[in-house]
Amino acid sequence: MNKSVILKIAVIVIGIIFLLFYMMIPNQSAKVLEPKSNFEVIDTYKGCELLRWNNHQLAEYKYFLYCKDTKND
Repeated sequence: MNKSVILKIAVIVIGIIFLLFYMMIPNQSAKVLEPKSNFEVIDTYKGCELLRWNNHQLAEYKYFLYCKDTKND
């Protein structure tokens, strides 16, 4: 092989290695993301909360009626 071809390959390999190391350095300004809730209160019905649920990856919604137990035994 020609010396110039070997030199070009070496420069490319070294560049890729530096790029990989650069990508592994954590970003200091990155913010910690809060997990999103899958439930949302959308209405009330007779003192109960109507909840809508989805998994944020599908266009599928399920609805639940949540009533807090107010009985004191």
